[in-house]
Amino acid sequence: MSAIIHSDTIKSGKHWSLSVRRNTRLRLTDIEGGANVAMLFYNPQNLTERYNAPDTLKCQHTFRLTTGHCLYSDMGRIFCSIVSDTHGWHDTVCGNSNKVIVARKWGEASYQTHRNDWHQNGFDSFLVELAKYGMKRRDLAANVNWFSKVAVDEAGVIGIDPSAARPGATVELRFEMDTLILFHTCPHPLDPAPEYPRKTVRFELFEGPAAMNDDACRLSAPENGRGFENNRIFHACGCH
Repeated sequence: MSAIIHSDTIKSGKHWSLSVRRNTRLRLTDIEGGANVAMLFYNPQNLTERYNAPDTLKCQHTFRLTTGHCLYSDMGRIFCSIVSDTHGWHDTVCGNSNKVIVARKWGEASYQTHRNDWHQNGFDSFLVELAKYGMKRRDLAANVNWFSKVAVDEAGVIGIDPSAARPGATVELRFEMDTLILFHTCPHPLDPAPEYPRKTVRFELFEGPAAMNDDACRLSAPENGRGFENNRIFHACGCH
C-alpha cells in the first residue's frame, strides 16, 4: 500500500467533505462495529453531476453494494469502484436520518444543552456541507450508507440487520475521476439502537494504481465496461 496521504477518526454525529483526485483510494474502517457512514459524490468541476443510486443498482442488477461494484454519476460515468470490502453489504436505498426521525427515536438533544454530544441528524449534516460549495437542499441526492445492511422480514418490513455489524470492518474505494465527497456519521434512519449510537469511524486516503483492462470492477457487469469507457472519453477530452 502507498503511503497514507491523510487519516483521521470521526466520531458519531459528525460531518465532513473533501475533494479527491482520480486514482485516490479511500479506506473506511468501522472501529467498534455498528457504525453508519452516509456519503454523497459530486463532480467538483460540474456540481450538477452527482451520485445516482438508481442507475448504480440497475446497471449492476443488485440491491446491495460490495466488492466489484461501481458507483455511477447521473451522466453515466463512474465516481468510484469498491475494490475491497470486509463488511459485505452496504445500503443505498434507505436514505438519510432527519431531525424528526432522530427526535422520535432518541429524543431531542441540542448543541446548546449537550455540546458535542448533541443528537445531530444526517439531513442537516449534508445541508451544512453542501452550503460550503454553494449548493442547497435541491442538490441532495439519494446517499450511500456504508456499514449498514438492511433486510426485509416476512411481513415485508425493511430494517437494519444488526448481526452484520463487525468491529474492524473495512471498505476501500478507488476513485475513477476527480470527486467531491460529502459524508456524515449520523445514525441510519432505520437504526433500532435504544440510545443515540456513538460509533467511531476511521478513514485513510492514499494513492493507488489506476484500473487495468482486466480490473475486477470493470468486468463485474457489462455496463461497468461502458462506464469506464465514458470516463476514458471524459478524461481524453480534457474535461478534467
